[in-house]
Amino acid sequence: MPDIAPVIPDFITVHLGAPSSNAPNVRVPFIDYIKNVASSEIYPTWPESALRANIYAQISFALNKIYTEFYRSRGYDFDITNTTQFDQAYVQGRDIFSDISDIVDEIFDSYLRRNGAVEPLASQFCNGTTVTCDGLSQWGTVSLANQGFLPFQIIRYYYGDDVNIISDVPVQSIGESYPGSPIGLGDVGPDVQRIQVLLNAISTNYPAIPKLANVDGIFGSRTESAVRKFQEIFNLTPDGVVGRATWYKLNNLFTGINRLNELNARGDVIFGLSLEYPDALREGDTGQGVLTLQLMINFLSEYYDTVPQVAEDGVYGPSTTSAVAAFQRVYGLPVDGVVGPLTWESMYNAIKGIYIANGNLSEFSTAPAFAPYPGMPLTIGTRGNAVMTLQNHINDVAPVFAQVTPVNATGNYGLNTKTAVSELQSQLNLPQNGSVDENTWNSIERLHQNIERSSGAAFGQFPGYNLQEGMQDEVRSIAITVEELTGRPIYSVQYMLRIINRDKDLPGIPDGIFGSQTTERVMTFQRENNLNPTGIVDIETFDAIKIAYDEDLFTDN
Repeated sequence: MPDIAPVIPDFITVHLGAPSSNAPNVRVPFIDYIKNVASSEIYPTWPESALRANIYAQISFALNKIYTEFYRSRGYDFDITNTTQFDQAYVQGRDIFSDISDIVDEIFDSYLRRNGAVEPLASQFCNGTTVTCDGLSQWGTVSLANQGFLPFQIIRYYYGDDVNIISDVPVQSIGESYPGSPIGLGDVGPDVQRIQVLLNAISTNYPAIPKLANVDGIFGSRTESAVRKFQEIFNLTPDGVVGRATWYKLNNLFTGINRLNELNARGDVIFGLSLEYPDALREGDTGQGVLTLQLMINFLSEYYDTVPQVAEDGVYGPSTTSAVAAFQRVYGLPVDGVVGPLTWESMYNAIKGIYIANGNLSEFSTAPAFAPYPGMPLTIGTRGNAVMTLQNHINDVAPVFAQVTPVNATGNYGLNTKTAVSELQSQLNLPQNGSVDENTWNSIERLHQNIERSSGAAFGQFPGYNLQEGMQDEVRSIAITVEELTGRPIYSVQYMLRIINRDKDLPGIPDGIFGSQTTERVMTFQRENNLNPTGIVDIETFDAIKIAYDEDLFTDN
């Protein structure tokens, strides 16, 4: 990121090929670059309002790549490519249309920005005929201009009412943002202030990073602590010093978070609980579903080194196939490069887990919306998202109730799913027919929701007295309400220990009775956590169990 406030660069370096190709770079004046792109992308015979709207988008797109150091932070020595698969068209040596040149001379020092953002808008656009996207349609601007739309109205039509045109931006020479040497305790100046601004912005999504009350350009102990926490979260050397790797990780995270926030601001909420699977995606597909997939891939690539970045162009090409296959390898999925429901859900859950692991619980509520009955019974042979939702709910319940057998969440209603449903129906006092009608669906959904809510409400407080062998909870029926769970401290401890130890061969199921098996599990936990192995759950042991349980949830969600 060249500066906290974007500027117009006097020059831009263009790679004449795909990012990894062995193609030459050319360094051209930024104003000439925009004239070339506009002359290559649009027609001078279009109405002036359409021309201006397109040129604003082209300027903003290029400035976003420069400002976020999209390529330079990945080790490349250029600012942008000339290939439309990744960026926008630039044809070395082409003629420039005079009408386009005049408009660029007038507005080249302007860009688009969304309210509340700092960086220029990553203004996606496409021709609107052979390729469509969730952004500006180049031919669509012609239709709007012919209807009397002004450039500003066209821009807001495509990008939203919270996008503005920033004008009279200063032009200056810029280079690589990294100052050339590490920054640490005792340093002062604008580079330190830049680090503080980025840390505060990122800490909104990663609250474990402490907020810096004074963005004063002085690298003091609080800034050092914030840097160290950032480095710990992102597996960098936690030395509290901002070297090249930390500098660019700060920039990349800031860019990625703002891209997600930009999508949410547009109402796409691609990482909200309302996400809908868009049907299978594979090489050759185009459109919004592919673009959303590419955004998910690029977010995940910041956390998984083996998942490569891809162009966010809405076109499912070989690079997207390779990235999907890389993700599938990480998650032990069938490696076919095709995004079926299991791959899509795994990507979504991985992103959800990253948010929750870093404390951004507002993005994924602990009280999810009630999933409605799909409108038809689910039974042997039924397939689809509703079946997968059911199977996921079964698996969420299974660690709590040993009578319920986990299933593979495939979206196919087979014999194992029928058996698990029958087991749940038995626990819920419903007819045990193994099919899910509206009554069974709603009962399972209520149970799932209450268990989800109870992870925060029921298991959060020590009951005020020690728990030990021979005691039991007053209520021993299956947990249906949060209130019932809250009044069951022994059950809560058993549940938390079961979750913490689910990968170990340890006996015991939650039943609200503190017997010898529960004593053994408590003592084992105490030994593993350097506590006095008494088998008694006092406040120190209870709090340690709760902390381990929370950490386990944050890691595995």
